[in-house]
Amino acid sequence: MLPAPAEYHYLWEITSEKMSVGSTVRTFGRLSCYDSAQSSAMLTAQHSAAQHKLQINTRFVEPFSARLGSYYLALGELDTVNDVHPVLCARLLTCIEGADLSLLQNAVEEQRKYLQEREKVAQGSG
Repeated sequence: MLPAPAEYHYLWEITSEKMSVGSTVRTFGRLSCYDSAQSSAMLTAQHSAAQHKLQINTRFVEPFSARLGSYYLALGELDTVNDVHPVLCARLLTCIEGADLSLLQNAVEEQRKYLQEREKVAQGSG
């Protein structure tokens, strides 16, 4: 069986909202640390005045050449540590250094608008 399609979520949405365990998500952020022995990495993103962090379990994507300080796109399923902190079990982790992040954010917003409109049409015809 194929995994569920992933929806884009910003790091601050994942860390501040209660997203259900097992949700498939795509996100991006700056790689701030990586420990290959523990199969663990940390993505960070600045939003408003807060710094948001998301722990990444990298056991399914190793080995990969980590470039600390570079932006990475992660795709995977959410889990939790001690039922408190979200952890993304990555099945894809790729460096997107050089990508235009403002265009990526615009694309995420346009995709969300499209999916909302599609949902409205589906509800109206059902």
